Amino acid sequence: MSAVRMRNIRFVYEGCDTPALNGADFFMEYGELALLSGVSGAGKSTLMNIICGIIPHVLKGNLDGELYIEGKSAKGLSMNEICRKVGVVLQNADAQIIHDRVESEIAFGCENLGMTAEDIAHSIDTACERMLLDKNARTRTLSGGQKQRLVTASVMAMRQKILILDEPLANLDGQGARLLMTSLTQLARSGYAVLVIEHRLDAVMQYVDRVWHLQDAVLYQVKDKQKYLASRAEYIDDGVGKILGTGDAFSLEKVSYSVSKKDILKEINLTVPKGGRMLLMGQNGCGKTTLTRLMAKLIKPTKGKIVQNVAPHSRRAGRRWFKTVGVVYQNPDYQLFMPTVKKELEFGAESAKYALELAERLGIEHLLDRHPHSLSEGQKRLVGVAAVLACKPEVLILDEPTVGQDYQGLKRMVGVLNEIHLDTGNTVIATTHDRRCTDALCDKAAIILDGKISDEGGKEKARAFLDACSKGQI
Repeated sequence: MSAVRMRNIRFVYEGCDTPALNGADFFMEYGELALLSGVSGAGKSTLMNIICGIIPHVLKGNLDGELYIEGKSAKGLSMNEICRKVGVVLQNADAQIIHDRVESEIAFGCENLGMTAEDIAHSIDTACERMLLDKNARTRTLSGGQKQRLVTASVMAMRQKILILDEPLANLDGQGARLLMTSLTQLARSGYAVLVIEHRLDAVMQYVDRVWHLQDAVLYQVKDKQKYLASRAEYIDDGVGKILGTGDAFSLEKVSYSVSKKDILKEINLTVPKGGRMLLMGQNGCGKTTLTRLMAKLIKPTKGKIVQNVAPHSRRAGRRWFKTVGVVYQNPDYQLFMPTVKKELEFGAESAKYALELAERLGIEHLLDRHPHSLSEGQKRLVGVAAVLACKPEVLILDEPTVGQDYQGLKRMVGVLNEIHLDTGNTVIATTHDRRCTDALCDKAAIILDGKISDEGGKEKARAFLDACSKGQI
């Protein structure tokens, strides 16, 4: 008996004419770890939402076809019954975390399932050990990758035998990705049915038993895994290869940052070349995002000095500053606030014409009339990048910009970023764990370890760091 089986599933969202899934046949087996991949916005999350009952119980539309959970028709199952069988980790970790402490967050789902206090305590300890989490830590102090590990741990602790994880590696470093995939493999071998929806194929392919691909609402099973990986995991070529300016955009001198007596960054000495592309790399929680926030004047250093050579030369971060320094946040929900994508792109743009041109170049022109928060996480990321680019900032700060991007979409995004870099000579500062685009976003790399700069150099340093991570050396 299959854990999940779909037969000829077709779904059209309420208010839409085009099907999000069109005649999908799909199955999940106990004892297997499967991968679902495909282009951004192709319907992967729709398939997940049908399996876990969000469609049609929460999200409305026209659903046809047959869905069976453990051999029983889902038409006769309530959301409560489905949730006891199917555990789901969604893309946006922040949207799922509601408690102040890690221990309480993991316990919450277990309590809702009526588990005993003894079982809950055991599940918390096991999940924290698997995901390298401190159960006493405050959730608001966690990095994006640590939050992703937390929501995964929370679902694992609930012990449903069918698990679906939507972009679980999105913000994870090499160690975190390897840790998660090893844990999922062990669960599958012990009798679980596990489905991972993911774009970072190089990080998952060695672990998976079966591969599904979804494109243009049509689903099919991939036969040749290695050929499929090779076509979607190559390094993206760098179309620039040089620093376009002279001098330094930023110079950090013994910069430290602490929160509640916890040292996040410790005496950072770093220069960011003006007209260059700086790549910040390191494990989850090492301080990459904090460092970008310091340079963007979103927070102030606890100690040390940051000298900037970009206009305007004011100590305060006002409107003029953020027209000069554009920031793309790790979580796009934090900066998308207009009622349509078109209005989002035009807000603050140099011109409406330029905003629409960027939409076309990034392949999101068909989304202009959509509400930004109705989009997939990958599409939201593109909208956030386009909205900031439309302001033509002198400095562009990108915190994990590649999350949610399929390979072709990632190539297009990186290509646009570099074309604009060549045209304007802007300074680009980016963080990423995605090895596919490190060459194409890097003139200079800085590796952060435990809040300190451990190494600096060119593209070779970025590659060496990722190679060490993949081999478990870091």
